[in-house]
Amino acid sequence: MAATSCFSSSISLNAKPNKPSKPLPFLRSPFLKPSSSPLPASLSSSHGVVSSSRIKNHPLAFLSDNNDDYDEKPREECGVVGIYGDSEASRLCYLALHALQHRGQEGAGIVTVSKDKVLQTITGVGLVSEVFNESKLDQLPGDIAIGHVRYSTAGSSMLKNVQPFVAGYRFGSVGVAHNGNLVNYTKLRAELEENGSIFNTSSDTEVVLHLIAISKARPFFMRIVDACEKLQGAYSMVFVTEDKLVAVRDPHGFRPLVMGRRSNGAVVFASETCALDLIEATYEREVYPGEVLVVDKDGVKSQCLMPHPEPKQCIFEHIYFSLPNSIVFGRSVYESRHVFGEILATESPVDCDVVIAVPDSGVVAALGYAAKSGVAFQQGLIRSHYVGRTFIEPSQKIRDFGVKLKLSPVRGVLEGKRVVVVDDSIVRGTTSSKIVRLLREAGAKEVHMRIASPPIVASCYYGVDTPSSEELISNRMSVDEVRDYIGSDSLAFLSFETLKKHLGEDSKTFCYACFTGNYPVKPTEDKVKRGGGDFIDDGLVGGINNIEGGWVR
Repeated sequence: MAATSCFSSSISLNAKPNKPSKPLPFLRSPFLKPSSSPLPASLSSSHGVVSSSRIKNHPLAFLSDNNDDYDEKPREECGVVGIYGDSEASRLCYLALHALQHRGQEGAGIVTVSKDKVLQTITGVGLVSEVFNESKLDQLPGDIAIGHVRYSTAGSSMLKNVQPFVAGYRFGSVGVAHNGNLVNYTKLRAELEENGSIFNTSSDTEVVLHLIAISKARPFFMRIVDACEKLQGAYSMVFVTEDKLVAVRDPHGFRPLVMGRRSNGAVVFASETCALDLIEATYEREVYPGEVLVVDKDGVKSQCLMPHPEPKQCIFEHIYFSLPNSIVFGRSVYESRHVFGEILATESPVDCDVVIAVPDSGVVAALGYAAKSGVAFQQGLIRSHYVGRTFIEPSQKIRDFGVKLKLSPVRGVLEGKRVVVVDDSIVRGTTSSKIVRLLREAGAKEVHMRIASPPIVASCYYGVDTPSSEELISNRMSVDEVRDYIGSDSLAFLSFETLKKHLGEDSKTFCYACFTGNYPVKPTEDKVKRGGGDFIDDGLVGGINNIEGGWVR
């Protein structure tokens, strides 16, 4: 199906933002400076694709956290950034990725386009600040950049490479950063392999690059459109070529993607508005579900993947994934979570002396609960922000070591008190049971759990790392049974019907598959269990550092 024109057809790069604002002073940072050194010769190739020995030889030794149950929450897989038209593109990308660090902590990467129209990439294992420094950013000159942060699942499956991916082909080069998950990956890969394509990874993102490579569409950005029309599932992606930045969001808009503009006219795409705020870009709008935005020297052009997209945006972005200071799907995340807490206080009140939160994701909902109930909010649990992604557990006999390492109870707040503790969700129930036990050991007289989301009964296939459905405690137990399992005096979840009522007319535009088991796009593969509650990597969100041009026919 050919792409059709949709939304706005063309916007000048010099166009004013939708809401004019006072020009902001230039962002000062140790990683922002007016000059940068030229690209080393070792980072160029005849294909225009970076082949850095530093990247190839980087030890892919992720730190694991196999014994830690505190991090059992559903995990957002990735965060993406794209910047066009700023001489400090790589440094701005670096800062924006910092703002999105909560969306992925296991790896980060940036691709830029040099003055010679060569795509340069540096990726690495670890946090953004661990992967990049001043000298590495000096190796990424240019006014176009894309970036990516990635979360990968625990255990051996963490040994993966990091996006953005870069591929070379006979007409040039392309880089891509992807947030989401393709449910027809296996089918597409089989068809491509039957026709001679050779895959280097088990990544669904590599499928996109193969589809672009074999497309006969012209001009180039139509190859991206042609490839995306064959995809099913969740994808918010940014692409970079020698002279263009392209942003694409799937027709259901599962994962967020927003557009903003800096005072100098530079166009910015990011997974959340918090990234725009940090680099002083004014939020303009979302990339619409099913939209392709092409940015080049002529401005911003819009295309549609399909004429009538059906939005099914992930509700968990408002419950857990996104930062509270972000605007996601046109709504304030902070306000949503505060209201969820207010609803819990209204629908599931309980006599209590203090309201506390499981930090950090339960804090805003707990504030809402406290405000509505008239009971004081206090910090009954303190989270350590200095625990690494791994630790050595001295003995399996030390009960709850992982939770105690990351959460410390404040006895003066809890002792002798009837405590309401607010959390965003319950997944397997192991963390909740340990938190309840921790609070009782600190002297809490009663512990009442309030969960600011409906029970999770089904796994996600749209870019979120969740357990298989049979491991989800609410899929196997009633609310009363879950209460008994975690050991709390009472337990209440946010009502699904009340959640939809709060969303109003927008309720039909959200995906609730994890609460209902009704999938907007039917999943084609089951998630696989392995010992200890971790999962064998299914390859759907894996990757490599870069892809050379050899596989292109």
